[in-house]
Amino acid sequence: MPHEIDQSFLALPLRALADAALARARSLGAQHADFRLERVRSGSWRLRDAKPAGSSDTTDLGYAVRVVHGGAWGFASGVDLTPDGAARVAGQAVAMARLSAKVIAAAGSDERVELADEPVHADRTWVSSYETDPFDVPDGEKSALLADWSARLLRADGVAHVDASLLTVHENKFYADTAGTATTQQRVRLHPQLTAVAVDQTTGEFDSMRTIAPPVGRGWEYLTGTGWNWDAELEEIPELLAAKMRAPSVEAGTYDLVVDPSNLWLTIHESIGHATELDRALGYEAAYAGTSFATFDQLGKLRYGSAVLNVTGDRTAEHGLATVGYDDEGVQAQSWDLVRDGTLVGYQLDRRIARLTGLGRSNGCAFADSPSHVPVQRMANVSLRPEPGGLSTEDLIGGVERGVYVVGDRSWSIDMQRYNFQFTGQRFYRIENGRLAGQLRDVAYQATTTDFWGSLEKVGGPQTYVLGGAFNCGKAQPGQVAAVSHGCPSALFRGVTILNTTQEAGR
Repeated sequence: MPHEIDQSFLALPLRALADAALARARSLGAQHADFRLERVRSGSWRLRDAKPAGSSDTTDLGYAVRVVHGGAWGFASGVDLTPDGAARVAGQAVAMARLSAKVIAAAGSDERVELADEPVHADRTWVSSYETDPFDVPDGEKSALLADWSARLLRADGVAHVDASLLTVHENKFYADTAGTATTQQRVRLHPQLTAVAVDQTTGEFDSMRTIAPPVGRGWEYLTGTGWNWDAELEEIPELLAAKMRAPSVEAGTYDLVVDPSNLWLTIHESIGHATELDRALGYEAAYAGTSFATFDQLGKLRYGSAVLNVTGDRTAEHGLATVGYDDEGVQAQSWDLVRDGTLVGYQLDRRIARLTGLGRSNGCAFADSPSHVPVQRMANVSLRPEPGGLSTEDLIGGVERGVYVVGDRSWSIDMQRYNFQFTGQRFYRIENGRLAGQLRDVAYQATTTDFWGSLEKVGGPQTYVLGGAFNCGKAQPGQVAAVSHGCPSALFRGVTILNTTQEAGR
């Protein structure tokens, strides 16, 4: 049954605060003003060897006013939930815009902030797709479930330690602007994770195996049977970890690669997701994680990968971590192509960048991670589309004579243009004559973005598709953190460079 917006949030003076702030901004000559009030509740529970190691439950409540005045941005935030307080914050935002305009003029720039048009969305409400708000579940029940899962792993031979954690977020947001848009939204998301550690008491050698269940825009039901088979994953981890401890080190070389969605989502995030943020491609974003090799002059021209590479940006995917009804500029959520048949055909946009580049309407990628932060261009759910009627993972493996199968993400490295990279994983398997032939250790795959995606030969069918993702995508100065999902099928790549990480570390 669909949820409704929390009454405790609706009881806040949302309209009165917005009206006071927007009226004050208008009276001071703002060409545009928007008001955003947020209440973000975040919880975490951590266990070490089935015993509590820490927990938190915090709520961030406040509002922000952003204006365009004299062709410059102004921004201010506050926590005084009175109309007078909201009006004062609006005045501070206008004062900041006036100061910014002077600085811009002194620097000799004539660039003015203008926003792409967006239809008015009056009195709209949106709630994410979930069944049970995790904050409605007693804390003792959360800890008990994590303790039970940890104890199961600890009882298995070869498991020396277990770390368990659960992160949960319940986010309410009210937005209004001088054009007449007013939206109220509610999102729930969570991230459970367990890591088992094995230690060889004779040699002191150790390794770990982490669950590959992704973070999701779901509720407590995700931990109790809907969307993931936790019992099956917990049961297989000890055996997988034991096999990993016995596995031989990989021989560096060139291999065909079959990549599971539990690993490929992160490669998509780093080499396509960040690279197609248009503020990076234009050089507006450089201080945090760099710019992008996929520059604006290459739109419609850059051969990003093979003809089977089709990637979408999507703010509408059910259970997506970056899924919303409307972004923080009042733009309705959309889905659009970023890469079509291997060619770069789109970017992720906010309203200013859309107008600046002549690309028309924003595709809804403005987001702030708290009421005290200004919205910046943030990543949508960027996903690789499966092949309708495509192969299973087993059939993709069956088409490889000498290769490696990769499962789960671990560490990664990528340069400041999102171009040269290497990735490791939770576990790797040797493929010989179309069959898995045991695990390997010390494996990383290395490539440039266009070489890697150019080597993509086949993508799996919808039956292999999984929506992965992360809670902790960082961007901007001061830094902001956003949650984002990336869906993908299993995929087959030909002739990829495989490194031995122990040999690389010794160089």
